[in-house]
Amino acid sequence: MNIVHIDTLDHAALAPYARLTERQLQNTLHPEEGLFICESMKVIRVALERGMEPVSFLCEEKFLEQLPECGVPVYTAEREVLRRLTGYELSRGVLCAMRRPRLPKVGEVLAGTRRVAVLDGVVNSENTGAIFRAAASLGMDAVLLTHTCCDPLNRRACRVSMGTVFQLPWTFLDNYMQLKENGFSVVALALTDRSVSIDDLVLKGIDKMAVVMGTEGDGLSDSVLRMADHVARIPMQRGVDSLNVAAAAAVAFWELRVKSCEF
Repeated sequence: MNIVHIDTLDHAALAPYARLTERQLQNTLHPEEGLFICESMKVIRVALERGMEPVSFLCEEKFLEQLPECGVPVYTAEREVLRRLTGYELSRGVLCAMRRPRLPKVGEVLAGTRRVAVLDGVVNSENTGAIFRAAASLGMDAVLLTHTCCDPLNRRACRVSMGTVFQLPWTFLDNYMQLKENGFSVVALALTDRSVSIDDLVLKGIDKMAVVMGTEGDGLSDSVLRMADHVARIPMQRGVDSLNVAAAAAVAFWELRVKSCEF
């Protein structure tokens, strides 16, 4: 391994870990040069297994033996030094800078799928990661996001997803007509006068379904609700009006999955 012991992050190669914002890492002007930060060895292994390309590692010295040999620089220091340099505790003591993959077209993501999760304006990274994890484990075939959503390759989103952002096909959605043009019925999760229970028989008869959930605060916009083919709600008890979006997503994915799916 090319191990480099450090006591500062001033070196240009360490900028992704300490000085670049999420937007700067994405490098929207030159996306082919974009990076993301992957945190924890378990998540990093999933990313590598799924073909992500590492650029460098930043890790505590005691975790060096756990790192795979990838032929890239490994920058290392004691835990307290890394906490001081990065401004946060490293989860499991390891970070990896990786190149952003090419995102597929919407049609590529939807090909051969029957259940798709759609995130509209979900901005919290932990909610995003949790929704991906639920989607992967509870029968969704892919995830689409509006451009107002949190980046799924955000450091915390990747970690909370436990690497499922690398396992599920996903990309950004330009407009909802792309779903309908590919034969999907749009089912919006919302509390409205036209909402049916999520276990309604009408929903169970849908072959290709896009399950849409909205931003943490205001939910889905009126325009999205008007466009939706169906609006569904999760029945509540004890006067509770709604669930956190990640919890609601898990319930919806389980109830609306293709029932022939094996778990």
